[in-house]
Amino acid sequence: MASWSEFAADEPNLAGAIRALLQQYGPGLGYLATVRADGGPRVHPVSPVITDEGLFCFVVDSPKRRDLERDGRYALHSFPPEESDDEAYVAGRARPVTDRARIERLASNLRAAPQVDWRLFEFTVDVAMLARHGSNGATPLAGDDAARPAVQVWLDPSSAAGSVSTRGGVGSRRRGRRRLLAEEEALPAA
Repeated sequence: MASWSEFAADEPNLAGAIRALLQQYGPGLGYLATVRADGGPRVHPVSPVITDEGLFCFVVDSPKRRDLERDGRYALHSFPPEESDDEAYVAGRARPVTDRARIERLASNLRAAPQVDWRLFEFTVDVAMLARHGSNGATPLAGDDAARPAVQVWLDPSSAAGSVSTRGGVGSRRRGRRRLLAEEEALPAA
């Protein structure tokens, strides 16, 4: 499991583009998918926070927090931009932050209300994906079909996501991590 900082150091352009989509409206906005106790998915709007220290979310007492405390698997998807269908997706594990100094520093810097019953989680990155759809001038990956999105996928090989089949995607090794350029049908199941 890579931290956001490790992922960003490995793929700064991809991390920057994902961050821009998550923060396109100012504060971070995204849809957080968690795993319910019965194994089903649950989706919630959240305000993720990206700092030099990592990818975080302050989560109030709620079903999503109980999901993360019980089973840390998550997927985070950006809100759609107004001018395109571009999308960003990150998945991995959420871990409660227990270091009091770190919690206080982030809460102070991000003005998290002390009277609210929230808990700080750090999200690790197993998979990161960015899809640029043709409407914004992105170059499609295959042929002249402008309807196909240009997709970048980063997989952390130390995680279970590193074993996902690309079914024809083009891959390359970079600094110990695996970066894939693939067509839409080659994406891991969300």
